[in-house]
Amino acid sequence: MVRILLADDHDVVRHGLKHLLESESGWEVCGEAHDGREAVALAEQLKPDIAVLDITMPVLNGLEVTRRIRATCPETEVLVFTMHESEELMREVFAAGARGYLIKSDAARYIVAAVDALTRHQPFISSQVTGAVLGAFLREGEAKQADAGDASLTPREREVLQLLAEGHRNKEIARRLSLSVKTIEAHRAVILEKIGAETLADLVRYAVRNHIISG
Repeated sequence: MVRILLADDHDVVRHGLKHLLESESGWEVCGEAHDGREAVALAEQLKPDIAVLDITMPVLNGLEVTRRIRATCPETEVLVFTMHESEELMREVFAAGARGYLIKSDAARYIVAAVDALTRHQPFISSQVTGAVLGAFLREGEAKQADAGDASLTPREREVLQLLAEGHRNKEIARRLSLSVKTIEAHRAVILEKIGAETLADLVRYAVRNHIISG
């Protein structure tokens, strides 16, 4: 049995993918997540074979979810799907620990092939991004992880950064993360310093540029 976790904040997308995946003999969708934080929690709880993640989810984006799943559930392979046909983003996705990169316009045709490849621990990438680029990148190995766009930030700082960029106030972020407002303010100050930002607008631009939130 291949156990699959689906994470996307759009119910219609999740239901469509679930129908396609469960049409395969021996495959089951063992969990569905509406946002990034829920995806991480379900992955830790269910230990799926494959996690299929949207790149632009609320609370935690797909890149951060991938990092956390790979850190806590190393046996779970991650397939990221996105609307963006970007070699730069593809590099970030694989640096975060994913093994598959699927363009959403290809999902209906290739989701089964993508998941099948990951069950055999083989990489999968949509045809719009060349296999040559992928091969060269994979040979560089995990050393690339240190070069990711926001690699100087800790996981907690990336989480706070995303919530700030999504427009949440310090008090709401503190409540969501079960931290004090002073702690969130401290995180915010450190984040601004690390990324060289002076205003919230600078922070939002950074988040969009590094695919932490969608533009």
